[in-house]
Amino acid sequence: MSLNMKKSLSAILYILLLVTPAAARVSDSEAFEQWKDDKYSMFIHFGLYSVLGGVWDGKPVLDGYSEQIQSFAGIFSDWYASTADEFDPVNFDADEIAVLAKKAGMRSIIFTTKHHDGFSMFDTKTSDYTSVAATPSRRDFVKEMAEACERNGLKFGLYFSLIDWHFPYAYPISSHNADFVTPQHHELNKAQVRELLTGYGPISELWFDMGSLRPEQSRELYDLVKELQPDCMVSGRLGNDMYDFAVMADNKLPETALHAPWQSAASMFAETWSYRSWQERGEVADKVAEKMRSLIDVVSRGGNYLLNIGPMGDGAVVPFERDVLLEVGEWLERNGEYIYATEASPFRNEFAWGKVTRKGNRLHLFLSGSYPEDGKIVLPVNGYRLKKGSNAVCRQSKGECIVDVTKEQYEDKADVQVVVLEFDKVVEPFHSYEVLPYGQLLSSENASADYSYSCFDYYSNYRSTVAYNWMVEGTGKMKEVMLAYTADEVGRVVNLEVDGRNYEVILDDADRYTVAEKGEIEVAEVSFGRLRGGVFDNWHNWGAYDFSALPASENEVSLEVRPFSNYLMYTEFEVPYDGLYVFGYTAGNGAELVLDGKQVAKHLNPYGEKCRKQQLLLNLTAGRHSLAVRAYNRFEKELTVSLKPADDPALYRKKVVLQETVSSKVHNIRISAADMLSGHTDCGLNNVKIFVSMK
Repeated sequence: MSLNMKKSLSAILYILLLVTPAAARVSDSEAFEQWKDDKYSMFIHFGLYSVLGGVWDGKPVLDGYSEQIQSFAGIFSDWYASTADEFDPVNFDADEIAVLAKKAGMRSIIFTTKHHDGFSMFDTKTSDYTSVAATPSRRDFVKEMAEACERNGLKFGLYFSLIDWHFPYAYPISSHNADFVTPQHHELNKAQVRELLTGYGPISELWFDMGSLRPEQSRELYDLVKELQPDCMVSGRLGNDMYDFAVMADNKLPETALHAPWQSAASMFAETWSYRSWQERGEVADKVAEKMRSLIDVVSRGGNYLLNIGPMGDGAVVPFERDVLLEVGEWLERNGEYIYATEASPFRNEFAWGKVTRKGNRLHLFLSGSYPEDGKIVLPVNGYRLKKGSNAVCRQSKGECIVDVTKEQYEDKADVQVVVLEFDKVVEPFHSYEVLPYGQLLSSENASADYSYSCFDYYSNYRSTVAYNWMVEGTGKMKEVMLAYTADEVGRVVNLEVDGRNYEVILDDADRYTVAEKGEIEVAEVSFGRLRGGVFDNWHNWGAYDFSALPASENEVSLEVRPFSNYLMYTEFEVPYDGLYVFGYTAGNGAELVLDGKQVAKHLNPYGEKCRKQQLLLNLTAGRHSLAVRAYNRFEKELTVSLKPADDPALYRKKVVLQETVSSKVHNIRISAADMLSGHTDCGLNNVKIFVSMK
C-alpha cells in the first residue's frame, strides 16, 4: 500500500469517527457519574444449574465453575434440560434479596437473565426454554428482581451470555466459551436484548459475557442498547472495544489505576459463581476480611466492585454468604463515606501499609495492609498544607505528611481502620513522571503512560496504552515540537497537548529522511519457538519450550497454528553508535515487543488482519541488545512471524509551531490518538519520538 493511499484511508477513518456514534468515550452523563460513584453492587448467579448445586449423577463435579456444569460434566442437552422439571425455587424472595443488598451497602443488583446454558430466567417470545414456560414455578425472575429493586431504591442491571448451548443455530459447547456467534445466533441475541430493555424498566448496566463477536456484531449490540436505553452502561465483555466500562478477568484487578471506568467482578469463592452444595466455606470473619480488602483495593484504584452470591436451588440465600454481606455492610455503615463517590488514590505507587482514596480536599488511608515496622506512614504531599487528621497522630514536615499508626489498628482483620487527612485544597493526582532534561529525546520508553483495556474478547483483553506523558525541564517558553515517526504512522491523526493546549496533527510524508542503514545492524543469532501460558500473558510470565536456533539470515517463519497460541522470535544484535534504528516485524492478531528485557510495545492488530508487517522505531545506545517479538494468534490457522532490521529505514518529521505558550521551568507534553473509534484501543504511537525547542 502506498503512503498516499494509507493517508487517504486514515482520512476516511477520521471522517467516520466524526459521523459514527463512538463507543467507549468517557461519558459526562449524570447516569455515568452515578454508576461510577456507586462503587459496590451485588451480582447474582441463579438458574437451572442452582438445582444441581455442583453435583451430577450423585458425584461432585470438580472441574470448572458450577454454573457451567453442563459443559464440565459432559451432560447431554436433553438430560440437562430435564432439570427444568425440578426447578421450583419456592424460597426465592426478590424483596428479601434486595433488602439484603441494601443492608450490605450495595447500590445495585446485576441478575443473570441467561447464562451459557441458554435457559432464560425471563419471559421471552424467542424460546420456551424459560423459567416461565418450562418449569413448575412459572415465574419471571427478572421481572421479580426488577420490581423488588424499584421498591427498595436499588438500580437494576442484567447479565446476558453471548453464547447459548441450547440454541440449535449456535456453535456447540467448547472448553473456552469464546466461540464465534453465528448470524442466526446474533439475531436471537438482539431480539432478547430488545425484550430485556423494553420490558423491565430502567436498566443500569448490561453485563455481556463471553463469546467472540465480530466488530460489526459488537457495534450492533452496543448501538441497540443505546437506542433503547441511552443511560444503560455496557460492559467490556461485549468485545472489540465497544463498551462503557472495562471488566477485569474473573476475580482480578488491573496492575495499576486505569484512565477509564472499570469494574472487578468477584465470586464469594474463586472456584464457582453459582451455588455449590459441597463448597468448603471456612470462617465468616476470614471471608469478611478478604472481601473487605478486595472492595478497598478496587475502589482505591478507581474501579467498581461487583460481588456475587449464588442462591441455593430452592432460591434461598446461602446463610454464610448472607452473614458475610451483612458484616461488610456494618463496616460500610461506619466508613461508607470513604468508599462511595471517591476517586482513585492520587499516588501511582502502591503501599505495603494499605490503600488510599480521595474526595475533595481529603485523603482516606485504609490500614488494610501490613503494619509498618517503624509505625509511620509517610506520604509525599508537596504543595498541600495539612489542616487536620483523625484516628492517628498526624503532622507535616516540609513536603511530607507523617502519620503515626499503632499495631492495635491492624489487629482486627475484619474491621479495617481508616485515617482521614484533610488538606487546604482539593487533592489532585500526584504526577510521578520523571522530569527529563531539556534536549533529551522523548519516547515511549521514558514516558508515563495512561492505560485502558482493549480486547477482541475475554481471552484477548490486555492493558492498552492510550496516551504518553512527559515532563520536560525548560528555561522559559517552548517554541516548537518536532515529531519523528515511521511509515506506519503516516496518515495518522494525533492529539498533541503542550502545557494544556491541544494541537490536532496529521502525520504526513512531506519530510522524509533516512536513519541507520540496514547493514549497520549486525544480527548475531535468532531463536524461534512456541510459548507456554495463557494468551497475551505479561512478557515476564513467558514459559518457553521447543525453542530452536536459526541462522541469522532466517528471520521469518510461517507455520500452521491453532487458535489461542503464542510464538516467540528472539534475536540478539549489535549497533555501532547511539541513535534511532528501525526494525521490521510480522505478527498475527497481536504483537508484543520486548527490548533488553523491557516491554516497548504491545497491541492487537486490526480484526481480521492475518499477517501484518509493521515497523518498530528504537532509540538505542551503541553495543549489543536483545529484541523479542511475541506473535499472538487468536483466530487464524496460519501464522507468519518475522523480526529483522527494516528493509527501508526511512523516517518522517512533522514540525508543530506552538501558539500562546507559557513560561515555566517544567513543561507538560502529552500525545494520544485522534483517529481511533474507541478510546480503549491502544493508541499505537510507541514509534513517535519527540524533540522540543525553547524560545
